[in-house]
Amino acid sequence: QVQLVETGGGSVQPGESLTLSCTASEGISGIDNMAWYRQAPGKQRELVASITYGEVKKYTNSVKGRFTISRDDVKRTVWLQMNRLKREDTAVYCCNAGLQPVSSEVYSSWWGQGAQVTVSS
Repeated sequence: QVQLVETGGGSVQPGESLTLSCTASEGISGIDNMAWYRQAPGKQRELVASITYGEVKKYTNSVKGRFTISRDDVKRTVWLQMNRLKREDTAVYCCNAGLQPVSSEVYSSWWGQGAQVTVSS
């Protein structure tokens, strides 16, 4: 079954780092754009970072210079390296990707299950 599985969440102190990973299941014949979103309690879901098939990267202003998104299509994985974390980065982080299952002729948008990132002292 097609799915995106996230790992790497956890609890850290301000200034520390975490790396999230998101890996698509086998049975995928194509991967289009990939992205990381986050949602804090009582807040709207926010696009944090995105990376196109051609590896063009974009970031929301609040994470520029601190976060890095990357991908490896052979490993079917997208990462989010988060450095110098702040309390306001606390949220549930979800990956998103356009995937083409082997059994399908088209791409569809898929979501990971979410990973909790907590930054506190």
